[in-house]
Amino acid sequence: MSNRLFQGVIHQMRDTIDRTIGVIDETSVVIACSELGKIGEVNEHITSDMLTSSAPFVLNGYTYKSFGTKPRGEYAVFVAGNDFAAQKYAAILAISLGSIKQYYDEKYDRGNFIKNVILDNILPGDIYLKSRELRFNSDVTRVCMLIKISSKTDISTYDVIQNLFPDKNKDFVININETDIALVKEIKTDTESKDLEKLASSIIDTLSGEFYTHCVIGIGTPVVGIKDLARSFKEAQVALEVGKVFDTERTIVSYDNLGIARLVYQLPTTLCDMFLKEVFKRGSIESLDQETLFTIQRFFENNLNVSETSRKLFVHRNTLVYRLEKIKKLTGLDLREFEDAIVFKVALMVKKYLSSNPIKY
Repeated sequence: MSNRLFQGVIHQMRDTIDRTIGVIDETSVVIACSELGKIGEVNEHITSDMLTSSAPFVLNGYTYKSFGTKPRGEYAVFVAGNDFAAQKYAAILAISLGSIKQYYDEKYDRGNFIKNVILDNILPGDIYLKSRELRFNSDVTRVCMLIKISSKTDISTYDVIQNLFPDKNKDFVININETDIALVKEIKTDTESKDLEKLASSIIDTLSGEFYTHCVIGIGTPVVGIKDLARSFKEAQVALEVGKVFDTERTIVSYDNLGIARLVYQLPTTLCDMFLKEVFKRGSIESLDQETLFTIQRFFENNLNVSETSRKLFVHRNTLVYRLEKIKKLTGLDLREFEDAIVFKVALMVKKYLSSNPIKY
């Protein structure tokens, strides 16, 4: 990484400085140089003490100046000559290359670190050490969003989302796979669920409106610190999976708002089978036709109000009552009774859950 980075800067500066310039690593090997033939040469006369010193030194007609983020210099720049100008050039190059490397390391190492954290690829003890090394602020609140692309275009969704969140020190956009992109965003402590959904909505609007890319977004719960980001990411995954099972029309699913669907999703399938058999002792749920199921759905949507449901379905009130009596005869459950309605509602969700064969994270 650093070799290409340094060579690019050296190549741009060679005409301006008009001297041989380059960079050596901590083993005294030339890794970048304005004279390409020198790359790979080893200067055996440079000792570790020379690289440790912050002061410039002269050797064999070249002025050297060490730089790097470690206590012992990781690299040193060299400039042909031992005059005052050579010292100035070496100092300027050391500052420039050191700053560029630090920016590059923070940008990419931080991103890789966050990716390893949310994917549980790093030990809990190492999280604390690495976060201190990378100077992460562990006292801020962050949240994970998982953006799943449902329609591909020629546009790089990853680049678009990165442009939407340009602050690389606070927000991290991470490629998970071909269709999934994680956004780890720093938020205020008083940020509410509706604010996060509004942010997710703006992402969806930008992708669909300007780039014709459609997606769904799962939102985890906000967490404080780095360690719990993995939990927030898993919650975003669960939110998308539960939304796909129970509410296929929603494009934004928040883990906080899953309600009873989250409970059903966490149940073992054997327990779900037992529950359905107990609820439908008289007859199977498969005995209900689509018209009846549609009626039940509308009845639930209208808070078990017979008059309002019949009006919305454009049927006579007695017709709806007849259908409800038919359901009671088939299943033994009277949907006009609150407790029976709850049991039936949960049973429908359990049935839908079992039919979906969900992927557990």
